[in-house]
Amino acid sequence: MCGIVGYVGHRQALDVVLNGLRRLEYRGYDSAGVALLDGAGSLAVERAAGALSNLEKRLAEVEDDRFAGNSGMGHTRWATHGAPTDRNAHPHRDASGQVAVVHNGIIENFAVLRAELEAAGVEMTSDTDTETAAHLVAAAYADGPTAGDLSASVCAVARRLEGAFTLVVTHAAEPDKVVAARRSSPLVVGVGEGEHFIASDVAAFIEHTRDAVELGQDQVVTITRDGYRVTDFNDVEVETKPFRVDWDLSAAEKGGHDYFMLKEIEEQPEALENTLRGHFSDGRIVLDELRLTEQDLRDVDKVFVVACGTAYHAGLVAKYAIEHWCRIPVEVELASEFRYRDPVLGRDTLVVAISQSGETADTLEAVRHARTQRARVLAICNTNGAQIPRESDAVLYTHAGPEIGVAATKTFLAQIAANYLVGLALAQARGTKYADEVAREHAELAAMPDAVRQALTTVDQVRQLGQELADSKAVLFLGRHVGYPVALEGALKLKELAYMHAEGFAAGELKHGPIALIEEGLPVVVVMPSPTGRALLHAKLVSNIREIQARGARTIVIAEEGDEAVRPFADELITVPAVPTLLQPLVSTVPLQVLAAEIARARGYDVDKPRNLAKSVTVE
Repeated sequence: MCGIVGYVGHRQALDVVLNGLRRLEYRGYDSAGVALLDGAGSLAVERAAGALSNLEKRLAEVEDDRFAGNSGMGHTRWATHGAPTDRNAHPHRDASGQVAVVHNGIIENFAVLRAELEAAGVEMTSDTDTETAAHLVAAAYADGPTAGDLSASVCAVARRLEGAFTLVVTHAAEPDKVVAARRSSPLVVGVGEGEHFIASDVAAFIEHTRDAVELGQDQVVTITRDGYRVTDFNDVEVETKPFRVDWDLSAAEKGGHDYFMLKEIEEQPEALENTLRGHFSDGRIVLDELRLTEQDLRDVDKVFVVACGTAYHAGLVAKYAIEHWCRIPVEVELASEFRYRDPVLGRDTLVVAISQSGETADTLEAVRHARTQRARVLAICNTNGAQIPRESDAVLYTHAGPEIGVAATKTFLAQIAANYLVGLALAQARGTKYADEVAREHAELAAMPDAVRQALTTVDQVRQLGQELADSKAVLFLGRHVGYPVALEGALKLKELAYMHAEGFAAGELKHGPIALIEEGLPVVVVMPSPTGRALLHAKLVSNIREIQARGARTIVIAEEGDEAVRPFADELITVPAVPTLLQPLVSTVPLQVLAAEIARARGYDVDKPRNLAKSVTVE
């Protein structure tokens, strides 16, 4: 969740850190803070509850040069332990004020550690688990085998901590050094000339360098102006894996749009193209990092898709395609429930784990459970080098680029496309589709970026509709077949952004309860199936629309071009391109994304930063 930036180099660290935090504020905006070292033994800390702008106002009032150093770190918080107040904002310091720590994640054994510290006479000044780490590092640095060595002291403390965490530590006695430790929480190193960076996301330093290094599980990195050193928690040096970021600063900026989410909605055709690129070669589907043999794929007799939130809805769409193409059963599970219900897994089970960040704690634990049961795991992820891909047998990267808006948009479409590639790879290996059939399905998929561009022509119409619906108390969403997961996603987007009651239903269930919710003027969004591809379902949904219209609902219908049969029953008709049935979610989702964003904006809410939410959920 939280966003972290660290820097050592030749620039003024405060500028680097604040710019990085602006790009990471999507990870948490309950509070923010910085700690800067001036090279003369002084550690300056400032923090403030609320948005990053509150911190910037406080810093603007500082009249001395305490924040003029060339090394330091910053943090933007999504609260876990302790309310979002000034006293709980990071960085946290030890009693001497010489050590500062920022933290992402949860230290699960903090209560025991806190009791130990308090018994030794340490007085806590916050309600957080993070503060315990500051006091522990200070103690290790002051006395014992790691005394006077910040890197070794951080290693010693990291070995004592339980949970998922990234810790970044500075010490006034070593002003040219920033040290960070990670376990099951995102952290990446940026490599520059005469400067080095650490951050939760490469977006924080992409302005300065595109050369990065991924850190493995239970590793500690020490950055200085001249280099970096990576060790395990026992302070033994380990090899690292450099990589080059394949997008630039412009991808992380608004580019003239009113908010990031609208920009990212409009980037969806490019996100699809980038996800699909390079995965069809010599007439065959090719995955990214495949550590599974063709025989492994051929032996798969059941698929579990595990994911959370929007990624879960992408998995629901995948179920229709994989079962249809491969003729094997697919179960879609909420990752947070997966390992607790003792699912039946075996060597011939494929678990597809979907996570935009590759660090989602619930999904990561589901992956680990699957591995203990000897199942094979394939990850779908948007972040190079993240933890879930590293712990999987195969990975398919979505290459959607940075997504700053907290509510997922382009990553959702990219995940659907990636799932379809996985489905075709399985069908290819199992022989349930001939080579020409796989080629035809891939060609249809490859045509989807242009179809999404056409769907984007509805933006102005939908934004106007959003203004009209802003005062509604609730909105219902209906769909059948692949339109049902789309309805669920539309409802989720509205809940996330506009804080409205919104529910998605399979339209056939309407008469089994939800029709009781229909009242005069209630907006009901209906995702229509194709009148040609799914004629029977189309007729049934028209009947559903007539039922709710008869009870006074306002019907908003998303239908493919040329669907005249539904027009008389639509109070508002939004048309999208006619595409193959299984691919319809890629176009019908677009207007629902725009609708949720515009209703939220009309209600006066921050579209990119919905309350209580963060982009990457790294705690269970």
